[in-house]
Amino acid sequence: MGIVRQEATQKEELEEFRRMLLSCAAVNRRKDGDGFGGARETAIPGRGGDVLDRMVCVTSGVSYHGIAIVNQLLVNGYSVRIIVDNEEDVERLREMETSGEMRLNNSVVEVVMAKLTEVESLTEAFDGCRGVFHTAAFVDPAGLSGYSKTMADIEVNTSKNVVRACGISPTVRHCVLTSSLLACIWCDNSSDEAPHLIDHKCWSDEAICVNKKLWYALGKLRAEKAAWEIAKANGVKLATICTGLITGSDFYRRNPTPTIAYLKGVEEMYAYGLLATVSIDTLAKAHVRVFEEMKKTAPGRYICFDKVIERGDEVERLAAETGISAASVTGGASSSGRPRYELSNAKLRQLMLRPRRCVNE
Repeated sequence: MGIVRQEATQKEELEEFRRMLLSCAAVNRRKDGDGFGGARETAIPGRGGDVLDRMVCVTSGVSYHGIAIVNQLLVNGYSVRIIVDNEEDVERLREMETSGEMRLNNSVVEVVMAKLTEVESLTEAFDGCRGVFHTAAFVDPAGLSGYSKTMADIEVNTSKNVVRACGISPTVRHCVLTSSLLACIWCDNSSDEAPHLIDHKCWSDEAICVNKKLWYALGKLRAEKAAWEIAKANGVKLATICTGLITGSDFYRRNPTPTIAYLKGVEEMYAYGLLATVSIDTLAKAHVRVFEEMKKTAPGRYICFDKVIERGDEVERLAAETGISAASVTGGASSSGRPRYELSNAKLRQLMLRPRRCVNE
């Protein structure tokens, strides 16, 4: 995962490492095509032609859903610039290429060093890109406490920095931010005025997130709201995807911190019919389709999930995949009762059913 580092780094070291990455980690760095990425081109693309129109940037591109978005972009003909924070992430990308996890095809892939804590660093990294996918995939810098209240603050600040950098960049036209369904569902369910339908227009109650110590929900909520405020102030065309619990091949081992953080409050989510999951493939496809739609329509929020966990067998499977007990999900409640709330992903579902736009439109 992309780890946000708080300690200062000398500018000269940053520039030197960035030059090293561009010279020895970008896929198009070698004429013979050897090494990371299997180069198909002999030079880093300039500022004209189709290559620029297809170049997009993905933050935390080595995270579980970050690499899925990268792969989906590549198979759809985009060139991708991946932001990394340390040498370990570069090594992980090399391993992904070797194992076949990264589907390079004939696309251009670049790896650049940037600090998500610095707007100037991000602005430089975005240079030449038409769009930015901010995956918001982080772990606690302390490496101990998982997703903490401190992590929520970091997520808010990095989202602000990314959107500000998009506004400053002369080339970025669109930004897609990965938010969470948790930014929509935590409301006062004791009120008769609480909405029965939860859709893209709904927002969680910040006070409830704080009182219940739902730091992951709080971080996603505040980060998304801050992103919208800055996007509006800076003329950035923004879309946010509010995703359910991300699942897929070996998802818990490969994505443990967000999984456990998401499931805090799982008993209440299950009781109210709000425990939803989404496959990593569905999520990645949704990011690309939303990005393409932004070229001709207004930005907005999208709720993304495949199914709502309701049946006993679904609970058992989720429990087995995550290592938690089924009882901790259900709290002993019966799954036969009708849920109080209904989740709607109609806006995204309708978009996904439309014919896909050409990449270069």
